[in-house]
Amino acid sequence: MWKTSPLLLVLTIFATYVLSHPWTGVANEASYQSRSVSVIKPKVFIISLFGAEGAVWYHIPEFNLLARNITVPGLSRSFPDVHCTADGSVCQVVTGSAEINAALSMASLLHSPSFNLTNTYFLIAGIAGISPKLGTLGSVTFARYAVQVGLQYEIDAREIPANFPTGYIPQGSSAPWEYPRSIYGTEVYEVNDALRKIAVTFAKNATLNDTAAAQAYRAYYATSSVYAMGAAPPSVVECDTATSDNFWSGALLADAFENTTTLFTNGTGVYCTTQQEDNAVLAALLRGALRGAVQFSRVIVMRTGSDFDRPYDGQSAADNLFAAGAGFGPALKNVYLAGVKVVQGIVEGWDGTFKQGVQPTNYVGDISWSLPGNPDFGP
Repeated sequence: MWKTSPLLLVLTIFATYVLSHPWTGVANEASYQSRSVSVIKPKVFIISLFGAEGAVWYHIPEFNLLARNITVPGLSRSFPDVHCTADGSVCQVVTGSAEINAALSMASLLHSPSFNLTNTYFLIAGIAGISPKLGTLGSVTFARYAVQVGLQYEIDAREIPANFPTGYIPQGSSAPWEYPRSIYGTEVYEVNDALRKIAVTFAKNATLNDTAAAQAYRAYYATSSVYAMGAAPPSVVECDTATSDNFWSGALLADAFENTTTLFTNGTGVYCTTQQEDNAVLAALLRGALRGAVQFSRVIVMRTGSDFDRPYDGQSAADNLFAAGAGFGPALKNVYLAGVKVVQGIVEGWDGTFKQGVQPTNYVGDISWSLPGNPDFGP
């Protein structure tokens, strides 16, 4: 007769416990169905990044996001609660600004037993710097690619080689124009372009906010044919986003990160906004997708232009950086005005279109090709 050692018995019990829990890598709809009926199953989860972006959604006529407030361990101490409508169909989290806060908050949310997110759509809804080549203050952008442009080698601009156009060099490479040879896995994420186009259609039903202050500031860009879009009224634009913890300003850095976006996406990505969180949020969602907790094909990346990434002709990069925030108000309001149309569109069209999902027409995933499909970028 075989005897079981106490150590083996403990390990067996531990393994059984771990494998039975949905956060270990085997999460799916069935595993959630066995849990408490109090688990919330949102149709849409709004991802705000800091307090003002979160607050713009509260006390609005379309739905009451403060009807249910769920404290989630691991969220930012400044924003410890997830807010949901009474029926749980729409929820919101505020992650806290910058990559570390965003990643940790999203990871905590995805591991919370309070939610079943297997069929949820995620709307990243925040403000951003914007290129006057493609948009303006108050413009609403929807990205297909998010590129982590800060994940590179850097040489101070005063010391770069004479033949280098920038001091940013892809990791593992020896020149700014070479594809990175050292891949960490978070450099590029591509989301569902078919879903993006539906979101754009919804957002175009919004009447966007604009102000006299924003109009006056935009007028400085009217003298340049290259920056003509910077002088135009706000609109809805399809273009891509760059993630960096550094809040930067200037034509030289803007050109460098345009190049990074183009290079890392093999010429497909079109840079127009810059922000501090999207790749971190997407990294957490992709890891959640790998264990069956979410569907990465149900992610929408929306950013509104609050400031320009480069100065107008005759303005210094420093003056552009420290200029009064003429675009902050319209950008915040348009996060909601455009975003609510997307949320309503998904909720109202749930049974007809969104419950079963929007079939991607492109590769959906990361630069490491972690999810199935045929990548259109990468090494």
